[in-house]
Amino acid sequence: MTTSRRAVVAAFASLPLALAAAPSALAAPRVRADRTVYLAGDSTAAQKYADAAPETGWGMALPFFLTPSLAVANHAVNGRSSKSFVDEGRLAAILGVIRPGDLLIVQFGHNDEKSDDPTRYTEPWSTYQDYLRQYLDGARDRGAQPVLATPVERRKFDANGNAVPTHGDYPAAMRALASEEGVPLLDVQALSIALWQQLGEEGTKAYFNWTGTVQDNTHFQPRGAIAVARLTARALLDGAVLAPGDLQRLDETVPESWITWPEAGAPTADGAV
Repeated sequence: MTTSRRAVVAAFASLPLALAAAPSALAAPRVRADRTVYLAGDSTAAQKYADAAPETGWGMALPFFLTPSLAVANHAVNGRSSKSFVDEGRLAAILGVIRPGDLLIVQFGHNDEKSDDPTRYTEPWSTYQDYLRQYLDGARDRGAQPVLATPVERRKFDANGNAVPTHGDYPAAMRALASEEGVPLLDVQALSIALWQQLGEEGTKAYFNWTGTVQDNTHFQPRGAIAVARLTARALLDGAVLAPGDLQRLDETVPESWITWPEAGAPTADGAV
């Protein structure tokens, strides 16, 4: 085998599993990432495995919109709130490896709302903001860029076919905190509810996990995860958190077949399990 042939084979072998079937991703050898985008969040963003397919977290699709100079480390976990993620040591795990120049995107709210569960519940204008400050302070202390993302909206429509917000004061509390702390805000709640309104009550079923007998208005199937990841990536650009050269495919079709679900316990493209 020639030296050039070995180089091509090595470049192909280094591609993430999720991109292995993507023709445009094979156009050039993958380069080593310069920075890492860390995700702290709940099940709407989390990595899903084969036993949960076709349920898909939007964090699984985010790498499709970032150039190879940016890696994604998806630490989002099902069922977590801003509080329980900290209390379980998951924020500490991120802060133990995050480096100057990296990003930490923080999206919580779904489980902070569970007032009947003291291990997860936070009050929007006090404890929710207090916990979120721990993410901001921890990232900034390590030279990384914290980014707040309002919780992606659920699928809910009123009798007139209007998309209805479901997160109460949590998005407003996060917006206020971002302004107070001077950190970038990705208003995913506003962006997603506008998209659900555009798609309509029936059209959104193909984006959420409505499959077979399942009627899930919180979690996504591939189409929805890709759409929310695209909204998030575009917000990173519009907010000048990332530069145009950091992003790709914002206006291109991303095939749903690019989403893959590893077996539980198997390493994902970023090495997480």
